[in-house]
Amino acid sequence: MGLKIMEIINGLTLTSKSIYQLNVINLLKHAVRNFGRQEILSRRPDGTLFRYKYQDAYERVQRLANSLHSLGIQPGDRIGVLTWNTHENFEIYFGLPGIGAVMLLLNARLVPSELEYIIKHAEAKFLIVDDSLLSIAEEIIPSCKTIKGCVIITEKQLSSITTQIHPKFSYEELLYNANPSYDWPQIDENSIYSACYTTGTTGKPKGVYSSHREVYLQALMYAINARFSVNDCIFQIVPMYHVLGWGTPQAAVLVGAKIVLPGNYNLSNVSHLIDIVIREKVTVFNGATAFIMPMLEFIQQMDPKPDFSNVQFICGASEPPLELIKSYKELTGAEIIHTYGSTEAMAIVTINQPKPWLENELTEGEKWELKRKQGYVVVGLDVKIINPEGADLPNDGKSTGEILIRGPWVTSKYYNSPGTENQFTEDGYWKSGDVGYLDSEGYLKITDRLKDIIKSGGEWISTINLENTISSLPNVLEAAVVGIPHPKWQERPLALVVPRNNQVTKKQILESLKTKFAKWQLPDKILFVHEIPKTSVGKIDKKNIRKAYRNVYKENYPNN
Repeated sequence: MGLKIMEIINGLTLTSKSIYQLNVINLLKHAVRNFGRQEILSRRPDGTLFRYKYQDAYERVQRLANSLHSLGIQPGDRIGVLTWNTHENFEIYFGLPGIGAVMLLLNARLVPSELEYIIKHAEAKFLIVDDSLLSIAEEIIPSCKTIKGCVIITEKQLSSITTQIHPKFSYEELLYNANPSYDWPQIDENSIYSACYTTGTTGKPKGVYSSHREVYLQALMYAINARFSVNDCIFQIVPMYHVLGWGTPQAAVLVGAKIVLPGNYNLSNVSHLIDIVIREKVTVFNGATAFIMPMLEFIQQMDPKPDFSNVQFICGASEPPLELIKSYKELTGAEIIHTYGSTEAMAIVTINQPKPWLENELTEGEKWELKRKQGYVVVGLDVKIINPEGADLPNDGKSTGEILIRGPWVTSKYYNSPGTENQFTEDGYWKSGDVGYLDSEGYLKITDRLKDIIKSGGEWISTINLENTISSLPNVLEAAVVGIPHPKWQERPLALVVPRNNQVTKKQILESLKTKFAKWQLPDKILFVHEIPKTSVGKIDKKNIRKAYRNVYKENYPNN
C-alpha cells in the first residue's frame, strides 16, 4: 500500500527565504549560550557522581565530532551505540548526529542474536560500547562484516583491555587528542538523526529512523506538554537506548534543565536512586511503571517518608495501578503523570496533565479515575479510533476500537522492511495495534492490545481492566492477565499475581473482580508467582507468558 500524498496548497510566498535547518545540535548550542553554567550529573559504576556543566559538555561534544571525523565516519553512516545512561552517552546524543551520522541505539538488554540482526540490518559502520558490555560486542562483531572498528567507553588504559576486537579505540583518548572546537554543518533537517528498533515481540525488530526535524519538533512538544523549565532537575531513568530515552534529554536541553544520569542501574539499587532524588532535589523522574513500583515498596519502609511534593513521576510502558498513584500521593506528595507512546511515535502521544476547568466539575473519585487514563493527545498529532471495518468512532468515552496515529514525528514506514506496508494507512496513519477510546475531553484510555484481548465464547474480555483491578488490591504487588487456548471457549483468562508478603488469597481476588466483571469474564485460574516476566523495556511480556502457560487449560481436557 503506497502512501497517499495529500494536496498541499501554496499560499503567499514567504519573505525570509530561510534555509536554517532544524538540526538537533542547535538545541545544545543555544542551551550552552543561555544556560552554560547549568549542571549535568552522571552516576559512575562505583556510585559516585561525576559533575560538569553544559559548557563543559559542549566542549567534549565538539571533541567527539572531530574524533569521529578522524575515524573516517561520514554523513549517513550508521554508528551503533551500546551503553548506559551516562554523560558519555549524552555527548554522543549530540556529537554523533551533529556531523550527519546516524545514531543507532542498541538495547543493552536484548539477546546478542537480536543485536546482531539490528546491526546487520542497519549496516552499522562503527560501534561505540561501554567496557561493561564488551563481552556482548565481542560475541556479535565477528559476524557483522560492516563494522570497521570499535570505540570503547572506559576509565581504563586501552592497553589494559584484553579483547579480540580490532581496531579498537578509547573514547577518552580520542577526545583528549581532538580539537576542542568544531564548525557544525547545516545538515538537511530531513536527514536521519537516529535509528531505534522495535523490541520484536511480533517477529524481527523493525527499524524506525527519525530525522533531525522530527526529533527537534518532538523536543519542543514534550517540553511544553510536560511543563519543563530551567528550574527543573530531570532524572533520566528511561534507558537512553529506548526511543531516545522518550526524547527527554533533548527536551531537557531545550529548556536548560539540570540533568541527572543514573548510569547502569537495576531494581536492586533503588535506594541509591531515591537518595539522589532527595539530595539533588529532582523535580522530574521518568521511568516505566515496572520500575516505579519497587521504588514505592522501598519508600513504604522509610521513616520518615521523603517529601516529593515537587516531583512529577512521568511513567509509561504500562498503565500505573490506581493504588500506586494514590500511594505516591499520600506517602510522598508526588504526582504520577501517565504518558502513552511507542517507538513508531517517538514515545510521547498522550500525557495525563490536569485541566483547570475539570477541577470543579469532577468529584474526587472521578479525578482519581481520570488519572487512570493515558492522557490527552499532545498538540501536533492526529489520533483517531476506528472499528474493524475502518470507520471512525466518536469521542464518546465508550466506543472502543484500534488507535491510529499520525503526525510530524510519527513514522510512515519501517526502514527496509518489505511486507510491513499494511501497518500504515494511505493517508499517513500508523496502526498502533492498541485498542481504546477517546472521551469528550480528548483523554485516551487504552483497554488492550489487539493481540492480547481475549476472545472467549465469541465475547471480548479486556486483559488490562482485569490486571488493573487485581493490582489495585493493597496486598498485590503486580498482576498480569493473558488469554490461554481453551478446548471449549476458544480462550480463557489466566491471571498471574505477585502477592505482597503472601497476604492475599485467590478468594479475595475473585471477590474484588466480581464487583466489576461478569462471572464469565473472571479468570479460570489465578496463579501466584514470584515475578512477572518483562520485556527489555519494562512491559509485561505476554508473548512468553502465553507460551509458558499455553497448555494450562488443555490439561483439564485430556481427551480433546
